[in-house]
Parts: sequence; structure tokens; C-alpha cells
Amino acid sequence: MKNVFLVLLTALLVSPPFQCVRAQSVDVATELNRLYSLKDLPAYLEGSEVKQESSYDRTGGNNDGFEGTYSYLYKEDNGHLVLFDAKGKGVIERIWTPTPTNDTLDFYFDGNIKPTFSIKFNDLFSGKKYPFIPPVVGHKVGGFYCYLPIPYENGCKIVFRGDRIMFHQIQYRTYDEVYQVKTFNPTLDEKAENKLNDLKELWNYDNRSAKSIYGNDLKTQSSVFKLEPGKSFTLADIKQGGRVLGIELDPASLFEGLYKQIDLKITWDDETVPAVYVPVADFFGFAFGQKSMRGLLLGVNYQDIAYCHIPMPFDVKAKIELVYRSSSESSNLPLTISARVFYSDQKRNAVTEGKFYAFWKQQQPSLGSPYVFLEGKGKGHYIGTILQSQATTFSEFTEFFEGDDSTVVDGSMNLHGTGSEDYFNGGWYAQPNGWVERLGTQLHGCLDYSLPQSRTGGYRFYVSDKIPFNQSFYHSIEHGPDKNNRKVEYLSVAMYYAASPITAIIKPTNELTKVYIPATYTFYSRLMNHLTYQKDLKIEDGSAFFDGKEGLLTIDVQEIPAGKYTMSVHVVSGVVQEGLTVGMVSQNRTSNVKGPAKKEDLYIVELEVPVTKEPLQLVFKSDKSQQFKFDRIMFSKKW
Repeated sequence: MKNVFLVLLTALLVSPPFQCVRAQSVDVATELNRLYSLKDLPAYLEGSEVKQESSYDRTGGNNDGFEGTYSYLYKEDNGHLVLFDAKGKGVIERIWTPTPTNDTLDFYFDGNIKPTFSIKFNDLFSGKKYPFIPPVVGHKVGGFYCYLPIPYENGCKIVFRGDRIMFHQIQYRTYDEVYQVKTFNPTLDEKAENKLNDLKELWNYDNRSAKSIYGNDLKTQSSVFKLEPGKSFTLADIKQGGRVLGIELDPASLFEGLYKQIDLKITWDDETVPAVYVPVADFFGFAFGQKSMRGLLLGVNYQDIAYCHIPMPFDVKAKIELVYRSSSESSNLPLTISARVFYSDQKRNAVTEGKFYAFWKQQQPSLGSPYVFLEGKGKGHYIGTILQSQATTFSEFTEFFEGDDSTVVDGSMNLHGTGSEDYFNGGWYAQPNGWVERLGTQLHGCLDYSLPQSRTGGYRFYVSDKIPFNQSFYHSIEHGPDKNNRKVEYLSVAMYYAASPITAIIKPTNELTKVYIPATYTFYSRLMNHLTYQKDLKIEDGSAFFDGKEGLLTIDVQEIPAGKYTMSVHVVSGVVQEGLTVGMVSQNRTSNVKGPAKKEDLYIVELEVPVTKEPLQLVFKSDKSQQFKFDRIMFSKKW
């Protein structure tokens, strides 16, 4: 008996320092519980990897599903397309597409020669086929998503019974031999049904709080204070191990604006640098100076309260501060803020859990190189991305969002996406009914989209699909359709858990945090619905076509700031002759266009965008019939 005790003791002593007790059983209920139970977010998930099959262009180009060239792994003898073919134990955690069809998907599990179940591709997302129901499936901002877990014990193959499939991503987790996995059955057992109902209740409840999620017995440190420029205020200073389970700040509207001078600073234990040092606006999902996000973990609610529900365990102490940077460009007014920090005394289990870290950065990435969300060495798991994107040239609209995301885990490329809005489970930027407005779900969505201002943003949280890494992690996104060839300014917050930070923080400064304001705003003839054409103006081959003597152009200016501008058009074909006059209806402004002009930016008229943002109307008149085309209209600010 003594020898047995020594063997066990030796085994414990030589075990890897981060070895965790693993959940031995995996089924639909346990996987739904990981999606539901936010308290488990800090826990390491040992013996698993997150990977993805997608339709991305294997040559490095931008054919990520447009032609369907890379949208399947191989064809079967009957011509059907195999989209997914994984060996061993695992679970499909997410399926996304902007292009579902009525073709059938067959799911083959555990080496069976007949499908276990079949479903129309559309019905993975439509909510019509139980258990593929909201809120774990749905359609937002152009993208269709399914988060219903589909576990398999010994391999899974998905076959598409159709001639052509386009964009898609199938994200999955592999499990090692320690786990006992129960293969998916669309007829859910009682435990899975109950957990699906719990999840529905959590996600559909608008008045969530830290106490409604984690229990009413939480401790609270509350304060109402006046924050002065150049000063900081401590929201919580906890002197024993525990976990922060909620942060609330109000009124959230105080943090709107162009300067973002208030930073959230969180320091764990005896660490010499903060784990979180992020402008409040960026951390809570504001975009370009305005409130924009209302997710499960972070956002601003209908009561104008900025909230955080991310669990943050620590070992011996925690300090949470707000820092107010003074600025020579802003008013520097003192701010009266109400704050609440919710926490418990359950300190971190250093063997099984990581601490929370948020890596903030703002950068104009070099042409030819991707933008890196997070890169570093260590052990942990990745749980979230917030991104704001602003083009810095006015002629390429938001084409930077053609770039793919990629994730290298422990030296292996495990995930490769198909486009930037795709990364956020959206689709079709610059298209009506697509990625064009502030909309989202509990885990992902669009923060903002403005074609005239060439900007957008998105958020995505990884909960059941958190990405574990053991030695290193590299997470990036391209900017542009080919070889990172679009000039852009990116701002991101990358969130992860680890025993210690895997990369050095970047301290916010006034220079880095000021919201970028373009000097030129551009309306594109073939994109969106900002321009309306009448009389001798119409759309032809994607360009605005003036064909005759008089045309009327109406411009929706809701998305650009009020002020005075000079307006020009970019001529792409034909010749603008002398004798063309352009006038602004209701502003008593006219301009005689000097010609001839061909294939160039042509000055048209000075104008004023009113504070009320009523549509502007331009009248094109010519003393003789003319023909020319233009593909965009530019408003240049008169400073």
C-alpha cells in the first residue's frame, strides 16, 4: 500500500503544471452548457483543438467562394460534394454561410455508410427544423449562422447534394481519447432540451445583469464620483483572491465622442503591468465615438449602462481604475460617473483557470502585411475580438473588408476565413440587407457601416468555441482583396485567458485614441442606395450615365457631418463638354462646368450639408445633348 501511495504522489508531482481535470463526457447537453455557462469561460479545455474547414482561396487570392472552386474537399462518385470529413472524436461548433440553398446536406457519423440525418442547407438556419432553432441559429447582417453543437464519436462527413456551393465555414473542435463522446441525434434527450431552453431564456432576456447571470449573493463595490482630467479613480481594490463577475458604468453616453480620453485599467495580483488598459469606449464596443454593441458579455444596455459580464478570476488581489487623460483638443470637463463592480470570494484555481487579459491596439498596417490582433507565447485560450476599420484613402470604399482572417495555434494554421465580415458571421458589405447597419446577436455582429465614410466594425465572442493554445498563438486579418493592398486604420481589442500576459500591452494615448475623421466622403454609383437618378440620369453597367440635356440627382447625406463641401465627380467614360451647368436645388448655388473633361475628377459645385441632413438635389443642365459616365461622387470638406 505504501508503494502505491508513492507512485500516486510521484505522478502528481511530475504532472504538467497546467494539467486539468477534464470533462470526460461530451454530448449535446454538455456542449450547450458550455455555450450557456459563462462562469466556465476562464477554465482551460485540455485535450482539444479548434479547427475550421472553409471555402477560402488556397492560392492566397480572393476567390473565397465566388466560383465555388475551393468550396468542397472532394467529389464523390455520384457527383455530390464533400464539405467536411473529420476523423476521431469531436464536435462541430459553428456553421456559417451567406449563401444557403435548398440543397440537402447529409451527415454521416462514425463511419456509417448511410447518413444519420439529412437537412436542407437553408434549414440549418431557418428555425423551422428542431432542434436547429433560435437563438442558436439565425440570420443577421447578411450572414446565416448555426451554433447548435453536433458531436461525433468516431468521425463525421458532411455531403452536399447539389452541383455548386459557395461561401461557408465549418468550425469544429477535436477531442483526444480521454473524452467519451456521444454522437449527435436530432431527437434531443431531456437534458439537452432543457439546456437549449435555458440558453434561449438567457439570450432573449434584455435586462441581464451580473447577478441574474452569476447569482444574487455577489459582493458589490459601488461608487458615484467626479472624475477630473489628468486624474484616476479606483472603482474596486480587492485585497483577497476572488473573481470579478461584473462591471457597470453609467451614464454610458459620457464616453461617446471623438477623443476617448477615459481608460479602463485592471491589474491582477502582483503583476507589474495592467491586464486591461483599454479606452472605455473601445472596451464596451463603441464605434467611431458612438454606442454600438449590446452583446452577452459586453456592451451598453437600454438603460444607458455600459456593462461587462466576463468572469475574471485572480489569485490574491485586484484593482480596477478609470484613468482620465487630459487633452488640449477637447473640453476636459469633469465627469460624474456611477460605477458598480460585482465579485465573489472564489479565487482562481491556478491549475485549471487562466486570468483575463485584453490587448488593445490602433495601427495603420503596412501594405503587404496583415493586421495582427494578437501574437504571443504561452498557454491559454482566445475568447473575443472587437474591431473598428477605417479606410484612409477615399477611392477604394470598404474593400479592405475583403481580407481573410487566419489563426495559427502552436505553429499550425488551424483556422482560415473567407472575408472580414464573414469572420463576424456577417456577409455582403456595401449591399442592401447585408453588412450595412448596426445589428448583432449575443456573440457577434456589425458595430457600424458607412460607405461614404469608408468605415465599418464588428465584434465576435468565442464561448463554446474558445480557442485553446499551449505554446503560442497568432491571430490576424488581411486588409484588402489581394496581398493586403488597401490602406486602412484598424483598432482592435483582443481578449484571452492565460496564466500571465502573452504579449506586452500598448498604453492608450491621445494621439492613438482620437477618432479618425476623413477629409473626403464618397458616394458610389453602383453601391447602396445613397443616390437616386431621374430624367436623363440613370444607371448603366454600374455607373451613373448622363444621356441628354437635363438630369436630377438626389443624394442621401445622413451619414456625413454637416458643413460646407466642394463636390466633384469621377468621370469614367465619355466627355463632359462645355455648357453643362450644375445647380443645387434649394441652396441657390450653381456652377458652370469647364470642359472638355474625360476620365478624371471633375469639380462640380460648392454645397452645404445642413444639420437636419435633408437629401440634397443636384440639377444637371446642358444647352446641348451630352453623354458621359461617372462611378462616384466626392464631397471634400472645406475646413
